[in-house]
Amino acid sequence: MKVLALSWEFPPRIVGGISRHVAELYPEIVRLGHEVHLITIAVPQQPEQEVVDGIHLYRVPVPNHDNFFQWVDGMNQSMQSFALQLAQTYHFDLIHAHDWLVGTAAIALSHKLTIPLVSTIHATEYGRNNGIHTDEQRHIHFQEIALTQASHRVIVCSQYMKGEVERALGCPADKTSVIFNGINPARVALPASFDLAEFRAQYANPDEAIVYYVGRITYEKGIYLLLNAAPKVLRALEDRVKFVLIGTGTPYTILLQRQAWDLGIYHKTLFTGFMSEADLCKLQLVANCAVFPSLYEPFGIVALESFAAGVPVVVSDTGGLPEVVRHRQTGIVTRVNDADSLADGIIELLQNPAYAKQLAQQAKEDLLQRFSWHRLAQQTVEVYHQAIAYA
Repeated sequence: MKVLALSWEFPPRIVGGISRHVAELYPEIVRLGHEVHLITIAVPQQPEQEVVDGIHLYRVPVPNHDNFFQWVDGMNQSMQSFALQLAQTYHFDLIHAHDWLVGTAAIALSHKLTIPLVSTIHATEYGRNNGIHTDEQRHIHFQEIALTQASHRVIVCSQYMKGEVERALGCPADKTSVIFNGINPARVALPASFDLAEFRAQYANPDEAIVYYVGRITYEKGIYLLLNAAPKVLRALEDRVKFVLIGTGTPYTILLQRQAWDLGIYHKTLFTGFMSEADLCKLQLVANCAVFPSLYEPFGIVALESFAAGVPVVVSDTGGLPEVVRHRQTGIVTRVNDADSLADGIIELLQNPAYAKQLAQQAKEDLLQRFSWHRLAQQTVEVYHQAIAYA
């Protein structure tokens, strides 16, 4: 098959999880014998056209706009115009669109080229905001509905998301396929002269366990719950814990810092801001536990990253997280929005290092079995065949 893919992000342009998803999924689809042409947004100092891991990549310029929705409209016009030119050379079998941002172009191209449309819904505006409350949210919501209605098949990353797109977008369950996100387990190569103890000392004392969160610093990630759980954890571990919060998100970070101060744990918390992938890999070598206490999480790729790093995880029972993390098999699943439950999960791992190590090892094995991109690419190709047969 010849696949025309549309994504508003692709490395080195990384806004959220879509960038990594498309960059790791499509090379595996190419290895299965198919041809992928992906249109994305121009990035300074990056070629307009190149082949990346077998993907024919095209970066199209987008006019600058102060208004985000006008910018999105311009992006869709650019993508559509370029795709129609491309279609004069290549006969595409189907279109694969990633989220509502490229929906207008994808729908138009499906009609003009008379080929089926597959869309992947990575998250919904309804889910992110626990409902639709503003005109801006309503606009995005209707765009999501339009995309799923026009699609011949819809892909989501978890059973939870399958229910959400049915409930929030009216997308029929028999039209929707669940295909997990995956991860490339290869780690960043660290220098041979790397001093582990010296690096660890930047974050904690030798007698302190390191508990970390990594991700966007936003309300929906539930970081405030980790801070509320911290005093109970510190009491149980005789104050020998350091909480390292990795990520960016001003001004919410300032609110969390104030919360830590008010709780009397500011000296036990470290807000790192952005951290390079190399430093994160180093930190994961010395960390004792990773915590992801989200209120809303369609999947939870960060949990897979911790699996790959061999770090035991504690997550909340929300969204796709309990599908990714099997309770007491590959991690600890705690009650969502419950600081006491979260604290108990962290304490259990820190007080039982052998058990924590066992969970981390089982998680690594699970990663290879359920979340390999080769397997997920095969499932995606099967959805492509269904869309073509349906059309």
